[in-house]
This record gives sequence, C-alpha cells and structure tokens, in this order.
Amino acid sequence: MASAQEISDFLRQIEKRAFRQTAYAVRDDHAALDIVQDAMLKLADKYANKPIAEYPMLFQRILQNTTRDFWRRQKVRNLWTSLFSSFGSQDDEEFDLLETIDVEGPESDPAEQLQRSQTMALIGKALEKLPARQREAFVLRYWEELDVAETAAAMGCSEGSVKTHCSRAVGALSLSLGQAGLGVQKLQKRGVKP
Repeated sequence: MASAQEISDFLRQIEKRAFRQTAYAVRDDHAALDIVQDAMLKLADKYANKPIAEYPMLFQRILQNTTRDFWRRQKVRNLWTSLFSSFGSQDDEEFDLLETIDVEGPESDPAEQLQRSQTMALIGKALEKLPARQREAFVLRYWEELDVAETAAAMGCSEGSVKTHCSRAVGALSLSLGQAGLGVQKLQKRGVKP
C-alpha cells in the first residue's frame, strides 16, 4: 500500500509527461490539463491501496481511458451543437506544438533553437495527421518509452495491435517528414531523435 507521500511524489514525477502526452492526443491545453487532473484524482482515490510499483501502468491506463471519455463527450457535444446550431462552427484553435515541447537548451544558440522548433512543428503537424490509435501507440512507445507490453496494457489492446499501429505510424511519419525534406539524417543534425 502506497503512502500519501509516495502517491504525491509519483504524481509530481509524471505530471509534465502526462500533460504533453495528453496535449498531443486532444490538441487543447485546457482540456489536457483537465484530463490529467481527473486521471490523477482517480488514481489517488481508487488505487491508494495498491503498491507504488503498479502505479505507472495503472496511471497510463486511467489516463488513456479518461482521454477516450473526453473524445466521447466531444463527439456527443459536437453532434448536438451541429444539430441545433445554424452556425455549426466550432472554435477550432490551432494547436501550438511549441507550448508543449521544450526546444530550448541552455547550450543552444538562437539559430539552433529556431531550427529545432521548426522541426518540432513539422513533426507535430505530421503527428496530427495520424489516426488516433496510431498516434497514441507512437507517443506511448517512442516518446513515453513504454515497451510493447506496457503500451498494449495502457491502450487496452494486444501487443500485435501495438506493433501494427506503431509500424503504420512510423511509415506515415517517415513519408510525411520525407516529403517535407526531413530525413533521419537531417532530424539528427537538428538535434531531434527520430
């Protein structure tokens, strides 16, 4: 059973990564913050009796489910809004990748920072074009660095599905970034791990 201090330390440790992951999934910083806070509350409320070693996987699963709930609510809200509104337009704010990724380093000069931020913007646009499950698998596997089994558990699918989603995501991203003139060598030169 985890103590209150262990739960607090765990949540403090994962909050920024969870926010970035969720911001990519929902493309709205305010909604991402709400989702992460809901997931943290659910973990602390319902799983305080679990050992601290189980928290990373539990939290990922809770976060993914909370994100899916957000999308379900959005779908219903958009349906009713479009049915009853003659305007039917949603406030479609532009997702700002630079607000969710640190592109500045203490040793970086401004030209490198600009180049890195432009590269990250291209990667963000390519990620946005992926289907939701492929984006989710890619972010969990390669940015959150979960292994295949952990990703499958977090996504609620088989390991084979994770491999398929990741493979398709990598293929689509490679094609998209290649068309933008960014091959693997150019990404590495710009300080971005592919």
